[in-house]
Amino acid sequence: MSDITRQLIPDARAFLTELAETNTREWFQSQKARYEAELRHPAEALLQEVADYLRPHHPGLQGKIFRPQRDLRFSKDKTPYHTHLHLLWQLPQHPGCGVFFGIDPDGAHIGGGIMALKGATLSRWRDAVAGQPLTRAYPTAGLAQVAGHPSPRDSGFADELAALMDILALKGFQPKAPELKRVPTPHGQSHPHADLLRRKSLTLWRAVDPVPPPDPVAAVCSAALVLAPLFTLLQPILADPAAA
Repeated sequence: MSDITRQLIPDARAFLTELAETNTREWFQSQKARYEAELRHPAEALLQEVADYLRPHHPGLQGKIFRPQRDLRFSKDKTPYHTHLHLLWQLPQHPGCGVFFGIDPDGAHIGGGIMALKGATLSRWRDAVAGQPLTRAYPTAGLAQVAGHPSPRDSGFADELAALMDILALKGFQPKAPELKRVPTPHGQSHPHADLLRRKSLTLWRAVDPVPPPDPVAAVCSAALVLAPLFTLLQPILADPAAA
C-alpha cells in the first residue's frame, strides 16, 4: 500500500460526512484544497496502482474517477455534489462493465459487473437467460479468456450464472435488486430465472471491513480476482456479434 492511498478511506469518509451536512458550492470551494489532497490525488494513485496490476491480464483496461458534481438538469434535488467517491476499472470495449470501488459516509464497498444492459446487449442477455443460442465466435484472447467456453445454451447460462452468484455471495458479494417488477414478455412470470430476466444491470457488491484499516489497492485487486469468473461468463453477452 503506497503512503498516498493509506488514508483514502478514513479521510474520504470524514470529508463526505461533512459534505453531506453542508452540501453547498461555497463549502466545497472552501475545502477544495483538502478535497484535492485527501480524495482526488489518493484516488488517482489507487486508480493507477490497480490498473497497473490488472492491465497485464486485461489489455486495454481503463480507469475512471467519477466527478463529484451532480447533474442537476433533470433532478428535483439541487444539492450540487455527490456524497460519495466512485472509481471504475472498465473492461475494454464494454462501457460501464468492470470493477467498482466506492466510498461514502457509511463506509467503502467493492463491486463488479455491468451497470447497464441495454439495446442489443440486453437482447442477448435475455436470450441467453431464456436458453436461446448466441450466434458468436468466442474470442481466444483478451480481457476474459473464454476460448473453448461452451455456448450459453449448451452450458445452461442462467444455471451457471445463478450458481456463480451463489458462490460469490459466500464471499460477501450481493447483487443489487432487479430493476423491473415483472418479467418482460414473451417470458412467463414463473420462469425459473425470473430474477435474471427482470434485470437491466448486474452488479454485485461487498463491504470493505474497516477493521483493521484496509489496504485499498490490495482490497480491489483481490476482489477483481474473485470476480474474474463473472466477467468470463458475461463475455459472450457483452461481445458484439458484428465483431466476430
